[in-house]
Amino acid sequence: MVAFGLFDDWHPQPGRLTTWTASPRSRAQMLEAPRHEIGPSYQQEAYLRAAHRNTGAALRVSRLCMISFDIPGVPDQRAMTAAVNEFLRRHDTFSSWFERDSGDRVIRHVADPAAIEFIPEDLGEFSDIAALRERVQAVTPGPFEWDCFSFGVIERPDSFTVYAAVDHLHTDGVAQALSCVDLLWLYGNEMAGTVTALPRVDGHLAYCARERRLNERLTLESHAVRRWVEVLRDNDGDVPSFPLDLGEAAGYRPGAQATTTLLTEPEMLRFEEACQARGGRVVGGWFTALALTEYELSGRTNYFGLAPANTRFLPGEEASVGWYTNLIPVVVPVDSGSTFAGLVAVAQESAECAKDLTDVSLHRVLELITPDLGIRTRPGFAAPMLSYVDVRKFPGAQLFDRIKGGLYATPASSGEVYVWINRLPEETTLSVLFPDTPQAHESVRKYIGAFTGVINAVVSDGDYAVRVPALS
Repeated sequence: MVAFGLFDDWHPQPGRLTTWTASPRSRAQMLEAPRHEIGPSYQQEAYLRAAHRNTGAALRVSRLCMISFDIPGVPDQRAMTAAVNEFLRRHDTFSSWFERDSGDRVIRHVADPAAIEFIPEDLGEFSDIAALRERVQAVTPGPFEWDCFSFGVIERPDSFTVYAAVDHLHTDGVAQALSCVDLLWLYGNEMAGTVTALPRVDGHLAYCARERRLNERLTLESHAVRRWVEVLRDNDGDVPSFPLDLGEAAGYRPGAQATTTLLTEPEMLRFEEACQARGGRVVGGWFTALALTEYELSGRTNYFGLAPANTRFLPGEEASVGWYTNLIPVVVPVDSGSTFAGLVAVAQESAECAKDLTDVSLHRVLELITPDLGIRTRPGFAAPMLSYVDVRKFPGAQLFDRIKGGLYATPASSGEVYVWINRLPEETTLSVLFPDTPQAHESVRKYIGAFTGVINAVVSDGDYAVRVPALS
């Protein structure tokens, strides 16, 4: 089973730590890289601006994402060095770095990928796993540094753990899985002395150019912009918010996480069948359950949620590492007579229609908004998000069990609640990241309880009828 969690949930076996970070020569060459006319993606720009606004925070504000897997035997340092460098040169997102200029613009610099050179350093034995986790984070800079990614091996007599820690600026959930496959493949090539080609990739730079061209053509009269404005206005002019009290959660602060098994695979199949029987699919089922949950907890009659959408569109982007996501809106109306069976097709249609907005950035829409439209959302917004991933469909997913694969991230929170539902071969898990406040812990406990109650009823009875909302 693939492990998911925060950095503190990563528990590799102790051993001798070797890290791969940029050589001084490589850093110097990268700093000389010229400016490039293509800016960051809209999501990257918003992320970089948030990181800059919170540079004085007591914790790492940018999100560090990590993959980890085990390999039997003794590591070959030469082969791993070659694999790491070929991986970084293969994906052009790693050839870019960003800065803010005097006009507050985020400027991209692009270097020759041949200038990338990561070298190993032996950091000695680590028996204290907490200290090892701290070291991994300490050697990986933040997103305004070019080399905001590092690699490592934890060596033991008969096996070793490989990890790649990459700032979210250059990765997403799909990219983490792709990174695992690439590194295994490239290391295997080096060990075998063969050249087995990986799939061709189109670069993230070309994606950013395409996204910018499309979004810069938008106006307030564009259909996609009008749809976003309508969705926001129907929600009192703002992005969604968590329906319960989170306490003093303003700004970035340490996050807490709750993870539980939501369904076994036989239960998941029954849930899937219940969705399909009423004209929906699993995605529509999750949003229906959330809509019913929020109605019961807060009386909200218009559920509005955001979901990350994979923006890999071209064939060469399917295997490309980089941040290829956008937020899309899902809206589900609820009332006192609503049932799961009656809403799941509506939720599914809303989720399907939202896909039309995959390439339209909400950040760009907010740039176009005029005061008369009554939109209260401002740049730098935080909003709840539901991400559903069928991990079984990840590239190389069949390997994850055998290599003890794991995906982890640092626990910074932006004052909102983020929900991940991950379908694995044997179970479906629910993970919730939220501000680490007493009120948030209690509110999230209620939220999870209500949500799982809806899901369990659908699994056992095939339906769920809404109860009287808390505020009625």
